[in-house]
Amino acid sequence: MKIGIMGGTFNPIHIGHLLLAQFAFEDYGLGEIWFLPNGNPPHKRMADETEEALSHRVEMVRRAICDVPHFKLCLHEANSGVHSYTYQTLQAFTASFPEHEFYFILGADSLFSIEKWKCFQKIFPNCRILAAMRDDRDMEDMERQISYLENRYGAKIELLMAPLIDISSTGIRARASRGLSVYYMVPDTVADYIQKNHLYAVAPK
Repeated sequence: MKIGIMGGTFNPIHIGHLLLAQFAFEDYGLGEIWFLPNGNPPHKRMADETEEALSHRVEMVRRAICDVPHFKLCLHEANSGVHSYTYQTLQAFTASFPEHEFYFILGADSLFSIEKWKCFQKIFPNCRILAAMRDDRDMEDMERQISYLENRYGAKIELLMAPLIDISSTGIRARASRGLSVYYMVPDTVADYIQKNHLYAVAPK
């Protein structure tokens, strides 16, 4: 089976993530998309790194995808308790599931910075990369970067044409912190969860 890997902190997951996953699923004939919340990302410092915060992020992913049979929650990184590096995760997946072919979904910005990732060369033998095209990246620049990575490192990279949704987890957290609605930016189940648990609310001084 062809498996798409959609990783991220998902703080919170939003409709941009879900649309990207659905386009990848349909355009590349994938069997499933595994959503992979990162419990301890090495590339960014989380404002709140408690177990409770992680459980909230995982639960929001669970609620966002629960009605989509081909979307699955994968806790491989969330349960690791250590910094999770993409190359290690993909090595573990290919070793544990040799019957699957993995498609790693990433954004255009990540494609241009991937050489800064930990042991990035070890990513390429274990997956085919689906690079999401953004309007702020020229097609020629994308094709040039893809050709460079393929020729230099033997990477297998495809363009993923998905709608550009100007929604970010950062913006959603900012709205929630001000008591504003985040409906229509995230699934209703996630908006309800954020509201019920007062997530991202600023503590009174």
